[in-house]
Amino acid sequence: MKILVIRFSSMGDIIYTTPVVRCLKTQLPDAEVHFLTKPAFRYIYDGNPYVDKLLLLKPSLGETISEIKAEKYDLIIDLHNNLRTAIIKIRTGIKAYTYKKQPVRKWLSLKIRLKLVEPFHLVERYLKAVKPLGVNNDGKPINYYLKKQYSPSELLPETHRDNYIAFVIGATHFTKRMPNAKIIEICRSINLPIVLLGGEDVKANGTEIAQSLGNKVYNACGITTLDESVFLVSKAKRILGFDTGLTHIAEAFDVPIGSIWGGTVPELLGVQPYQVKDAEVIGIELSCRPCSKFGLEACPRGHFKCMNDIPVGTVVNFANTVDSPL
Repeated sequence: MKILVIRFSSMGDIIYTTPVVRCLKTQLPDAEVHFLTKPAFRYIYDGNPYVDKLLLLKPSLGETISEIKAEKYDLIIDLHNNLRTAIIKIRTGIKAYTYKKQPVRKWLSLKIRLKLVEPFHLVERYLKAVKPLGVNNDGKPINYYLKKQYSPSELLPETHRDNYIAFVIGATHFTKRMPNAKIIEICRSINLPIVLLGGEDVKANGTEIAQSLGNKVYNACGITTLDESVFLVSKAKRILGFDTGLTHIAEAFDVPIGSIWGGTVPELLGVQPYQVKDAEVIGIELSCRPCSKFGLEACPRGHFKCMNDIPVGTVVNFANTVDSPL
């Protein structure tokens, strides 16, 4: 059976398709599994042994459809379920199983606080799409394969190479990020050295935090590549992070994760840490939370209590469960 799995974006959503692909490949005899995504996200499946071929979305949908037709697939597994995938399914005429997004239930849960979405993880929601094939959840974590192995001495100062806390301070939207002053307050009470991780967009944030705390903190934001950052979280003693792709990728390595949530909530989208033995979801209950599904550029109420009022001790206690070697 030749199967095409489709998910175009984003980083976290694609990461959570990896158990589905693995289960298809290992549970269906002689299955040939291909995956279609945007070029920007090819790195998630590069080197994945459960994918026989990686297809990349072309500049025009017509080109992509022509490529799909040429492959002569027996089945499409649509884990994105949007207009483009609907057009692909119609124009190719290939039998398909589709992930149900439940947009109305999610909207009602967000706007009028009705808990109408079952609190299942996104992986389990995806797996419902392939249930008719007799494919079941194998209970294993997500997959991510590093492109190469690094040495901590290549990436970190000597003070941070052996035992450190990785703090992922980046996230796409403001309401997913913690203010610098709050991060500084937390880091000041953490026992181990701290490595800050994130993209170029939070490099200045990392600089401000590191300058406030001296040699205790190393700012790797905007310096390390994504693959290098993934390596660093894989070697950390513990990870602190917001709702962002790197925090989700870290789940592949079963390092303890303190997952910190502000204006968004994991249960709505089903993206709490998956199959991590030691994980804690950190957030506070507020009448205005969640204020959005994916994050906003500013707090709608102006107070940003969802991040500002998170107890420092909760985060610090999680980080300090690993004792300092000093």
